[in-house]
Amino acid sequence: MLSRKPVFPNVIEMNVQAGQRMGCNVYLVFDGNEWMLIDVGYDETVDEIIEIIRQLDFPLSTCKLLVATHADVDHVQGLAKINQVLKTKIAGHPLAAEPLAKGDRIKTFAEIEPQGIHLAMPPVNVDELIDEGDTIRVGGLELEVWHTPGHTDSQLAFRLGKLLFSGDNIYRDGCVGAIDAHHGSDIPAFIKSLTRIRTSHVEWLLPSHGPIFRKNNALLDQAIKRLEGYLHMADWGTCATDWPLMEEWDRELAAGKMPE
Repeated sequence: MLSRKPVFPNVIEMNVQAGQRMGCNVYLVFDGNEWMLIDVGYDETVDEIIEIIRQLDFPLSTCKLLVATHADVDHVQGLAKINQVLKTKIAGHPLAAEPLAKGDRIKTFAEIEPQGIHLAMPPVNVDELIDEGDTIRVGGLELEVWHTPGHTDSQLAFRLGKLLFSGDNIYRDGCVGAIDAHHGSDIPAFIKSLTRIRTSHVEWLLPSHGPIFRKNNALLDQAIKRLEGYLHMADWGTCATDWPLMEEWDRELAAGKMPE
């Protein structure tokens, strides 16, 4: 048996528990024998995660829920495989349900041809649709569901008291989840989600990648300011709201201005 190493009361993070990085952060939230997982990662780590859960003395039959923070392959590829063992319910946002059910390899980032990324994305059905304002109960615990779109349209976060399981919204180094038009990214929505986290009273952010960290308003301010700049940059293609250089070019054309 393994000694449990909770990062906070009622919360175990599987990478921390294992003492090595296995993929995305996988959070086991428990109260008594009842427990749930937030994200499961790749197929290749499922067996190791199941074995750790056994060694931590959590009955597999008392897993209440498998939650997808969003539909990215690095978070959900293992859902179908792990649920063959746990035989429980899968929960996710309504906008994650279709790409998961179809095994949509484009929207889930499983297929990125120019970079040679060709991953399997086993289809899996979402049993429970969860959205803004819903509550997930595990034992006596209550997790408040936040819809925090931006990185993807289906991105969810979960508040448990002073903790926020913050998904791919922001990481300890100030980076944010990838912004990509094919992925359903939305920069104005991303700014709203980060602003919501910034103005909230949570104290700790438990991201989907990298170390857990105290909410740092200065860090969030920097990220928000950076994304506000993205709104007006051609770098971000159709994710940007405008490109001021084109308006400037229109004025120069109308005025007959020549290169200087």
